[in-house]
Amino acid sequence: MKREIIKTLDGSTTIHLSEWNESYHSKHGAIQEAKHVFIKNGLALFDNNPVSILEIGFGTGLNAFITFLESQNKKQKINYTGVEAYPVSAEELLAMNYVEELESLEFHNIFEKMHKSEWDKEIEICDLFSLTKRKQFFDEINDFEIFDLIYFDAFGYRVQPELWSTEIFQKMYNSLKPNGVLVTYAARGVVKRSMISVGFTVEKLAGPPGKREMFRAFKKT
Repeated sequence: MKREIIKTLDGSTTIHLSEWNESYHSKHGAIQEAKHVFIKNGLALFDNNPVSILEIGFGTGLNAFITFLESQNKKQKINYTGVEAYPVSAEELLAMNYVEELESLEFHNIFEKMHKSEWDKEIEICDLFSLTKRKQFFDEINDFEIFDLIYFDAFGYRVQPELWSTEIFQKMYNSLKPNGVLVTYAARGVVKRSMISVGFTVEKLAGPPGKREMFRAFKKT
């Protein structure tokens, strides 16, 4: 499948899959989307307390890097696990401009360390942030009550509906601790029904730039 690097409307880059007409991030702004969906409506709920995060779709590492920056700004301890079946190539990563766009040149080595670190091994990125990258298909996830927060950032339902199935959301529900939270850019009715069917309480929120709505789901006890 042909892959090309494109710039989104906020100036940050992403990878576009022309055959699917699908991108790793919103064309309206990769960084804006990550901050709105995963930080503002996810991480911010935890009030700087230690948090364990599972990301579904590690991809370019944008969400992980922005979360790392938040941990530094707020002195928040974060244990981050990113699941990815098809890692991004070194050439593509070199073309990503997140460090520059986020004005975080002093952490350029951290972004590189995230991508050069071994798979399937917990790596201490710094005192406040540890990273485990798991090369794994989403349907192989079998964690039980390990995570406080899930960033659900899979490719869209239009191109990969199987990633948004009841079976996958059951795995997400099982992976969360009691009172855990899942956030995603998606807002389709079929996705909401799948979430509710496994036990999530789902709320609809204002979406990031270019998208009217998004979902946040809670594992209520």
